[in-house]
Amino acid sequence: MVRLRSIDVISCAKVNGVIHMAIGVLFGLFFMLIGMFGIAAAPEQQKLGMIGVLIFAALAPFVYGAIGFVIGAIGAMLYNWIAAGVGGIRLELEAVPVSYTAPATLPPSTGAVV
Repeated sequence: MVRLRSIDVISCAKVNGVIHMAIGVLFGLFFMLIGMFGIAAAPEQQKLGMIGVLIFAALAPFVYGAIGFVIGAIGAMLYNWIAAGVGGIRLELEAVPVSYTAPATLPPSTGAVV
């Protein structure tokens, strides 16, 4: 039995930030499609609102990534604080055997330099 007592705050924040950035890309593409359809649907209307949607779509991955980074850091700090009081999460890990292949032996050297 092992116990998870602490989480590195920055590594957790980076992973969470990258995950949320990927989510932001997906949302950005979705909003990009909405903006393009909105612009194409009414070519004679004012397009300021749809341009705003396109700007949001372009900025969404960065905004989601930054928010994910901050939330990941706060979550890791909260876990470390709570785990110090209650002892952390107990995990049961299993060792998995790794197969080992010995390197091939080389034929004996004759002493001649090639």
